[in-house]
Amino acid sequence: MEKLWAPWRIEYIEMPKEDNSECIFCDKPSQNEDEKNLILYRGKTCFVIFNRYPYNNGHLMVVPFKHTNDLNALTDEEKLELMDLLIVSQRALSEIMAPQGFNIGMNLGQVAGAGVKDHLHFHIVPRWNGDTNFMPVLGETKVISEGLEQTYRKLKPVFEKLVSGKK
Repeated sequence: MEKLWAPWRIEYIEMPKEDNSECIFCDKPSQNEDEKNLILYRGKTCFVIFNRYPYNNGHLMVVPFKHTNDLNALTDEEKLELMDLLIVSQRALSEIMAPQGFNIGMNLGQVAGAGVKDHLHFHIVPRWNGDTNFMPVLGETKVISEGLEQTYRKLKPVFEKLVSGKK
């Protein structure tokens, strides 16, 4: 079998696992270093952040500022902004990356696959025909063809334009 090299994954593999005393979705916005933390947009009740260890290029997460794992704990305002930001995220990704489809979803609870089980968040993953080729299956490797910082810089102005309602 051929060996495939994916050095970007080692950071995630070797990083200390959270002890549940801090939450990345509470911690990162409080640092006010949006570009460094890949926070693409801050709304009134929710924000949009890149997944630092993406399933695909452009993998975003839409997250309420409220620390909860219960959808019933969200106010109507939070639910509306969460959905609005999912829609804006899809439009911005479509404009910049021209995906052929999207996976949009939420994993509630560790048994359901939630990496951050105590703070709910939606994933929005752009998809292209053939993006799930042999690499992940045989090589246990994902190909991420553009750096997170470059994708951030491309999406930021489009996201701002879409949120402000300008066409």
